[in-house]
Amino acid sequence: MTRVKQEDLDTGFATRAVHAGQQPDELTGAIMTPVYQTSTYVQPKLGEHKGFEYARTRNPTRDALEQNLAALEGATHGFAFASGLAATDAVLKLLSAGDHVICGENVYGGTHRIMTHIFDRLGLEFTFVDTRDLDRVAAAVRPATKMIFIETPTNPMMHLTNLAAAGDLARDRGLILVVDNTFATPCFQQPIALGAQVVVHSTTKYINGHSDMVGGAVLTVRDDLAEQLGFIQNSAGAVPGPLDCWLALRGVKTLPVRMSQHDKSGRAIAAWLVDHPTVEHVYYPGLPSHDQHELACRQMSGFGGMISMELGSLERARLVVESTRIFALAESLGGVESLIGHPASMTHASVPQELRDAMHLTDGLVRLSVGIEDVDDLMRDLDQALQRAAGA
Repeated sequence: MTRVKQEDLDTGFATRAVHAGQQPDELTGAIMTPVYQTSTYVQPKLGEHKGFEYARTRNPTRDALEQNLAALEGATHGFAFASGLAATDAVLKLLSAGDHVICGENVYGGTHRIMTHIFDRLGLEFTFVDTRDLDRVAAAVRPATKMIFIETPTNPMMHLTNLAAAGDLARDRGLILVVDNTFATPCFQQPIALGAQVVVHSTTKYINGHSDMVGGAVLTVRDDLAEQLGFIQNSAGAVPGPLDCWLALRGVKTLPVRMSQHDKSGRAIAAWLVDHPTVEHVYYPGLPSHDQHELACRQMSGFGGMISMELGSLERARLVVESTRIFALAESLGGVESLIGHPASMTHASVPQELRDAMHLTDGLVRLSVGIEDVDDLMRDLDQALQRAAGA
């Protein structure tokens, strides 16, 4: 397992983003962590090694990424995985058949799918609730409950969960609180400081920020969970390759400046969309009209570039997502380039219709991942697409 060094926790966020977990290469002085493209390591003597035996277990490039991300989240241990879903898979493997999990009803579609289509048949039980209302979470607790798993903000409805209150509930009931922090990133939200014990990321998204790798991460402050996660990571082997780790590390170095621009443009576009005649509703926690805006201001230092908008019909949504010129119609989010998507048929297609209906995830909902392009160009692009859909 990779334990974060204390000196990496004693500096500011931007400094940690650039330096945590990384030292100049001892052999050459290279300032960038090398890509250790190797599967195995020569051992000088039988039973002796230099800390590395086989690359599934440890790799120096992966070690640097794990320590870096743990430092950013204020965690003590970090684990990198081959995808965000591999990270979620590892977290659920902390549990045993018969254990019960309370999960937010509006989570990433892949999270819902792995719970209901894989772990459910392996003996875990799941209850999906609206975690905006922690009374519902408390009411769902059973003797077999072991974990609360939430996203905040959620994908794609931008619902928030009060992390401090959820942390208190989990601590009082002896439960593991897991928070998917992919949308906010540690730049804008620190779940561990608010009571979470485990944080999950799809590093594919904002952490990397350049849409050129796939990865995930699990960060924790609990030594016992870290011991188990290290065993799971090595035993299951869903680890990222060294080049993907290097790409994520490179991306992290600019995370604070990128998130600042995502946030600035996201706020501007969300406010502009509110007054657009073709848009029926805008979901963005940075808007004063968002029903949890006050909570967002308390537990987030920024609101980011993820926006969802309700257009009222599938036909309007189709016209918009197929008409943008800068916003690219694609899965994923969090890159420097702007993306547009249709959650009902893309990221959340595997979520049952009745659950989509319950959370108002309609066929007319469109999700935006606002990139770092000139915001005026992005608004013009959206406007021409929305104008095409106006009469539909």
